[in-house]
Amino acid sequence: MSDKNAHAYWRANVRIVLTLLLVWFFISFVCGILLADFLDQFRIGGFKLGFWMAQQGSIYGFIVLIYVYIRQMDKLDRKFDLDHRASSQPSRDDSTNPDQEDQA
Repeated sequence: MSDKNAHAYWRANVRIVLTLLLVWFFISFVCGILLADFLDQFRIGGFKLGFWMAQQGSIYGFIVLIYVYIRQMDKLDRKFDLDHRASSQPSRDDSTNPDQEDQA
């Protein structure tokens, strides 16, 4: 990978991470602390929404963010031709099997 491509890849990676961190901050801090009183007007599963966001919602949000990060990084890897899943799997035509060499 050239230096220009590496820089562009790194910048895109940092942009994805910062965006997801901002979403995580909003879910955990803003919804769980700053807007908790406002969100307590609503209920989810019998619990006040502000309390639920501070206890469960931020955890669920974080798990969703992990999957979003995985998907975004897969797209970025394909864009920069760094998808190692296709190149790391051995081909079936590979005739260099170490077990066969020992038997010969």
